[in-house]
Amino acid sequence: MKLFGTDGVRGEAGSFLSAEVAMKVAMAAGIYLKSRAVTNKILVGKDTRRSGYMIENAIVCGLTAVGYDVIEVGPMPTPAIAYITENMRCDAGIMISASHNSFEDNGIKLFDGRGDKFSTDVEKEIESIYFDEEILQEAQVTAKAIGKAKRIDDVIGRYIVQLKNSFPVHMSLQGMRIVLDTANGAAYKVGPTVLEELGAEVIVLHHEPDGFNINEGCGALHPKDVSDAVIRYRADLGIALDGDADRLVVIDEKGEVVDGDQLLGALGVHLHSQKLLKGDGIVTTVMSNQGLEDYLGEHSLKLWRSDVGDKHVLSIMKKEGINFGGEQSGHIILSDYAKTGDGLVSALQILALLIEKRKKASSVLRPFSLYPQKLVNINVKVKKPLHDIKGLKEKLSELDALNIRHLVRYSGTENKLRVLLEAKDNKLMNKEMDSLIEFFKKALNG
Repeated sequence: MKLFGTDGVRGEAGSFLSAEVAMKVAMAAGIYLKSRAVTNKILVGKDTRRSGYMIENAIVCGLTAVGYDVIEVGPMPTPAIAYITENMRCDAGIMISASHNSFEDNGIKLFDGRGDKFSTDVEKEIESIYFDEEILQEAQVTAKAIGKAKRIDDVIGRYIVQLKNSFPVHMSLQGMRIVLDTANGAAYKVGPTVLEELGAEVIVLHHEPDGFNINEGCGALHPKDVSDAVIRYRADLGIALDGDADRLVVIDEKGEVVDGDQLLGALGVHLHSQKLLKGDGIVTTVMSNQGLEDYLGEHSLKLWRSDVGDKHVLSIMKKEGINFGGEQSGHIILSDYAKTGDGLVSALQILALLIEKRKKASSVLRPFSLYPQKLVNINVKVKKPLHDIKGLKEKLSELDALNIRHLVRYSGTENKLRVLLEAKDNKLMNKEMDSLIEFFKKALNG
């Protein structure tokens, strides 16, 4: 698709994602939804980027132009929009965010009335409407049919209650010291509030958004400040969220980052032991480490792998009747409590696990060893189809012969090629990675 990537529409605000593009995306989504409308309301939220003002107004313009009423809720985490969309009986929800990207970018994520991300098939239908000027013109309404918009500022309370309900009622965070980095993003209010209301002592970092500092040297992509603070304040745990709080990175009491696959393994087996895991397994992506699959196998649990993207993880979860899954990057889905990756729900489940085990995070959250794995991002000028790259098939066959697991794919949100290698022999893997990087640089940027 030309418009939609792995997680909605995303690009530089004001250029690729201009006000006009945002308005047309909203119109196309509204036109698609109109024939399926139940309440004729669409919820719109955003993170803390300056460009959110421009895009929000453009989206409201597009939706009201085709007859939809709009509810604006301001800065809220992406998973909050998914939850509140269903809770307020809206036909759909729209989140304006580029997640972990820097402030220059922004994006549009779409949720249906149940709070689920739109499927790829639905995105294709919306994209076809977007490029059909005749449909866009004919769908615009006049007079009393034009939609209205209103802003509601107190919906944060609904989400806080939902978060607290996901935490075991017999537990408390009393006596725990937690460092929380909100990445100057959408959870800068709700994150500290929830942890404090549950009894924790919270040291909050990067919670003063100015429209430009979202994800800037902080949050899930840059957890060093959290690591340092955990050591300085002798905290029990560090939590680093990304800009829209749909993912997290966890830092143990030693100030060391916990791998996302180890988190998934620890939580999955714990849920299984508590008889809370449905489907006898978990869902991750093709990026996850083989060590996770082996560890789950030791506990008679199966690992399903999806394409990259939490909506693909959720799709398999639904198909297989599974209630737990996620991505190595920190998107963790507990579908009993959230419809998408939710950094705060995940953090609360991790804290519940630590309380239950009565052990330090460093021992509880690393239940198995990872196979050596390396991920490299290569900047590319043009995303040339992989099957058209001469010699690539032979190159990958050589890796298979060496028992090196590989994954080569383009980023859905950036002009980058992502190359992942995994093997038991670290030295051999690094050697082959160097060779593969050189191959792609010549093939794609020569």
